[in-house]
Amino acid sequence: MGEKKGFFGKLVAGLQKTRDNIIAGVDSIFSGFSAIDDEFYEEIEEILIMGDLGIQTTMSIMEDLRRKVKEQNIKDPLECKQLLMDSIMTQMDLGENAYEFEKQRSVLLVIGVNGVGKTTSVGKLAGQMKDDGKKVIVAAADTFRAAAIEQLSEWAKRAGVDIIAQQEGSDPAAVVYDAVAAAKSRHADILICDTAGRLHNKKNLMEELKKINRIIDKEYPEAYRETLVVLDGTTGQNALVQAKQFMEVADITGIILTKLDGTAKGGIAVAIQSELGIPVKYIGVGEKIDDLQKFNAKEFVSALFHVEEKEEA
Repeated sequence: MGEKKGFFGKLVAGLQKTRDNIIAGVDSIFSGFSAIDDEFYEEIEEILIMGDLGIQTTMSIMEDLRRKVKEQNIKDPLECKQLLMDSIMTQMDLGENAYEFEKQRSVLLVIGVNGVGKTTSVGKLAGQMKDDGKKVIVAAADTFRAAAIEQLSEWAKRAGVDIIAQQEGSDPAAVVYDAVAAAKSRHADILICDTAGRLHNKKNLMEELKKINRIIDKEYPEAYRETLVVLDGTTGQNALVQAKQFMEVADITGIILTKLDGTAKGGIAVAIQSELGIPVKYIGVGEKIDDLQKFNAKEFVSALFHVEEKEEA
């Protein structure tokens, strides 16, 4: 439990800016209003939109909140706080947030534009899975940046996992081909491919991803597949736009949301999950290897409102 608590503490600290932005305002509304009226709802609505939950998500949350207040005949604004938290959690609940790839032989494709923390996320995931006793191979298929290849090599060395790489400018699909061959011959549990995400050149990106996927389909049909897109939490609504663009070029199964500790826009995690229907699978709240963790909506909202997690009975 200690380690879990450690991350909850980091999450609380990491969401500090978002909390100052959203929750301080929400709390003052709860204590500042004596009745639940339209003005009360409007104030909450405004704060959620400012916290980057997005208009669509905020509207859904407010609708849910109004319904609950009516159904439960609530008169005291203070009693709305838990209801608001519940409504936010409802928006983020996509059912079973699957980590199926951990249970079988898998290939993870990780895509994202430069600067979002993609290669670092690949390195951290590889390290964590290796620590869980899995045999991991990483593939440096973001071949357009020498820095990405070097960086991943460094992470692989640190994590003690095998890396398959070629020189800068080589064909990403060829790297993946080699990596799949290595994963099969070395009986790897998980192959994680660091791939590029040049959204300004969508057609090329789409072709490249198709080619990579065709190779995996043909050479490694038995592998379970996951395509994760890495987004930078500090970019707020832009991250949402980016996610939508990536959905046009690839079958995205999950999201890694990084740099939440550096932003007042942590509410974007709610918006992404609610509006796109794609689960946020990992969130990053710092530089260290264990600062990237599986996402848990209940924990996230509790940390956002700084409500201590109750020990499960």
